[in-house]
Amino acid sequence: MSTATGKHSALRAYFWEEAAADWRIRAQEGRPSFSEYVTRKLRGLRDGATAEPGAAPALRDVHRVQLTDAAWDADRLPDLYTAEHAALTIFGRHQQAAAEPAHRPKTGLGRACRELRQAEKLSESAVERRLMAAATAHDRHELVQHLYRLVPLLGQAGIGLDYTRLLYDLAAWDSPARDRVLRSWGLQYTAPSTDDATAATPYWTRFATGQADNGAQLAALRSGTGREAGTVPAMWPYYRTRMPGDLRDKGALTRDLIAEHTALSLFGRHQQGHTRTMHLPGNSPGTAARLLLAKDGSGQEALERRFGALLTSIDTGELAMHLRGFTTLLARAAIGLDYDLLRTALRTWDDPRRPDAQGRLRASWDRDFRVEPRPKKA
Repeated sequence: MSTATGKHSALRAYFWEEAAADWRIRAQEGRPSFSEYVTRKLRGLRDGATAEPGAAPALRDVHRVQLTDAAWDADRLPDLYTAEHAALTIFGRHQQAAAEPAHRPKTGLGRACRELRQAEKLSESAVERRLMAAATAHDRHELVQHLYRLVPLLGQAGIGLDYTRLLYDLAAWDSPARDRVLRSWGLQYTAPSTDDATAATPYWTRFATGQADNGAQLAALRSGTGREAGTVPAMWPYYRTRMPGDLRDKGALTRDLIAEHTALSLFGRHQQGHTRTMHLPGNSPGTAARLLLAKDGSGQEALERRFGALLTSIDTGELAMHLRGFTTLLARAAIGLDYDLLRTALRTWDDPRRPDAQGRLRASWDRDFRVEPRPKKA
């Protein structure tokens, strides 16, 4: 990769910001439309969609990312410049389908797709398929192709996008920073409704056996095993974690989100192949281990060793690792687990603000393992 870099000129706003300002000025004058200058440049953006970055003369004076002579002579243009080229051409298509400015500050792609779903211009599954296709793009080029098909739908529904934000999302796509982008899209798209009392109910509580799509849903949850929370698009529809809007927009990786993600992936593994729910309120890991021992007393020493390793987990990551093996054993024996309790444990196990949580949970689970339980009905 070239070491040459591009940087945004502090002297001029991005073109999509200029276009929105141009519209507002003319609207105040009673002429809600773009000036001839902006209209001409928008045509150039659409024509530049088939050109390589830097190769479309009509786009060169629309760019706000400045390049040094060394950057022009390098084998590869800087990511920020090529990302701006992509954002400009996407904006051209979006604006062509929109009746008003397509640039809307503070509206990320996930939020825009949520608004498209709520507008009922397309079915929920159709919107979700398009967002998932974009989110699973292998590289920036593939992502841009998906956005070319998505943004006209947003424009027709009167929904805008923050193109300055999209620029930096595109610039990050082929780097480790993609995880933050994915998490922000997913959290924006799945923000629970404040009007729906059931919107925050976790998946394992809502899970109903016998549904035709249960297999696909559980497979989606299992796909998140060992992955960072929020970075697996297939899991987005199942998150119910509440958090402030600014944290959603940033793609914040909170303890609550990590705990729910881990519990969901564990439930996906635990529930697979069972005709009754494996979420069993009141069944702590200690109680479940005791029931497991009662089913197969011959493995007491091995089970005690495995359960002891779980209890002495240093942090949430180690706890999650031991729980993966433990829930596999419970699944084979058809023994349920309290996933509300499990999520709380994953949330507080190594929280510095709850220094007593790990000790209390460890003592409670160990006591449950030592006391003969009464079998619970599902």
